[in-house]
Amino acid sequence: MDVNHRTTPTTPKVTGEDRLPGDPEPETLLARMIRVDHAGEFGAMRIYDGQLAVLRHGPAAEAIRKMAEKEQSHLKTFEELLFERRVRPTLLSPLWHLTGFALGAGTALLGERAAMACTVAVEEVIGEHYARQAAKLGEDEVELRDVIEEFREDERAHHDTALEMGAEQAPGYGVLSAAIKGGTRLAIWLSTRL
Repeated sequence: MDVNHRTTPTTPKVTGEDRLPGDPEPETLLARMIRVDHAGEFGAMRIYDGQLAVLRHGPAAEAIRKMAEKEQSHLKTFEELLFERRVRPTLLSPLWHLTGFALGAGTALLGERAAMACTVAVEEVIGEHYARQAAKLGEDEVELRDVIEEFREDERAHHDTALEMGAEQAPGYGVLSAAIKGGTRLAIWLSTRL
């Protein structure tokens, strides 16, 4: 028998076991995840509300309505998680209420393709965000990880739909996309902490 080759039983990964000094405790990490995800789904609904206030008819409006239905389901799930886990929502909800609607209406005023460009930009950032979150969750949080992975797939579908509807042909796509991505990343950072 080779004494240098030992097998040790694998223990299930536990959320937070790989944290470094200065990283939040697992309970804080989970609260931040739920808080920011709730804020993100709330913001997404407000973006779609703003877009639909401008784009009332046509293929883009119909696509936005379908995406909004999914986002409403996501929001409901995170509202339930806030309650179940006793996590307070972000203090920035009033700001996201206004800025989400303004972003949605503003991009829609630039045209259907600009509205779709907004969706592509936001969903790219959210997809990356959800992937990072899922990687931090251990076997003790399988249900939450499954929810995040499911919602990540929904967001990817929204991204792909928006691309199919001509998002990249929006005037100033590169600049518009970069600005929205930057704003979305800032909103994530702020909502995680506040």
